[in-house]
Amino acid sequence: MTPNDRICHFMTRSPHTIGVDRTLAQAHRMMREYRIRHLPVIAAGKLIGIVSERDLHLLETLKDTDPQQATVEEAMSTDVFAVHPNARLTAVAAKMAQRKIGSAVVVDKGEVQGIFTAIDGLRVLASLSGERPKWSSSER
Repeated sequence: MTPNDRICHFMTRSPHTIGVDRTLAQAHRMMREYRIRHLPVIAAGKLIGIVSERDLHLLETLKDTDPQQATVEEAMSTDVFAVHPNARLTAVAAKMAQRKIGSAVVVDKGEVQGIFTAIDGLRVLASLSGERPKWSSSER
């Protein structure tokens, strides 16, 4: 493995996270504000789940669900694809495709270090053309 094919070189560092007890409305607000679609869910400083924009919308379509009252815990998935920062990019991308998931949370010693999303993967693919597109920080 070469040092440059590790996921830590391609992930979004220090991603936004959300507490397990936060409401769906708060999660939506964060996603809109930061233009993101995945939020790792944290309890006592540790990763316990992930919530996506799709998860929020699905739960909100259920009768009697109030986004101001329902918590992230009710919408999150506990089946998080977590990888070490030294995981190989190709292995992570292959597993994401196999499982049909949109993100991998990068974790070291129990703490979230980053997130690698399908959008990050598309940026890697675009960079293979030899061009170095520049994305603003709001697009990462």
